[in-house]
Amino acid sequence: MTKFITQLELWLKSSQPKTIAGLLVVSQEKSFAVLFLVLMALPALPLPTGGLSHVFEAITVLVALELVAGRTTVWLPQRWLQLPLGKNLEERTLPYLIRKIRWLEKYSRPRLASLMTGRHYLRLVGLIVAALSIGAFLSPPFSGLDTLPSMGVVAIALALILEDSALFIVGCLIGALGVFISVSLGSAAVGLLKGLF
Repeated sequence: MTKFITQLELWLKSSQPKTIAGLLVVSQEKSFAVLFLVLMALPALPLPTGGLSHVFEAITVLVALELVAGRTTVWLPQRWLQLPLGKNLEERTLPYLIRKIRWLEKYSRPRLASLMTGRHYLRLVGLIVAALSIGAFLSPPFSGLDTLPSMGVVAIALALILEDSALFIVGCLIGALGVFISVSLGSAAVGLLKGLF
């Protein structure tokens, strides 16, 4: 695992173009997990994003469905692959995530690692990530209710990177709790509005 993180750090410090394609190449077999992590890091923050998080959530659903379909590599339109990561992602977000992964490595350990790389398991992961991302996407706008489902996806992505099934279970629980709260509060709000009219 340390080798993967080291390669990512070296790539960030190198003079190679910092594009989505480059990130996927350096991520190799962890490309789905890294993409989930990068895409859902913003929606997982309890900050107003002005709807930008919905774009990331929608892309995450599409990428997750690729896992469900059994793809072993991420497919994105060629035009998207050549997009630069952007200064903020390159200089702040990715180094921050690398530091957090290194910190988490101290407490995490591979659990059922061979299971976590199996084809059927990865399809299940894709299904869960897609469901949580849809839950985040459908959360009432400007409510902050997309945070917990997004945090669930981030934890699942970290579980894939660290090959830790315990972290995967934690991610599923956080995400499911978030979707439950979002549905419950959304239903209550609809009921309240119906009562007013």
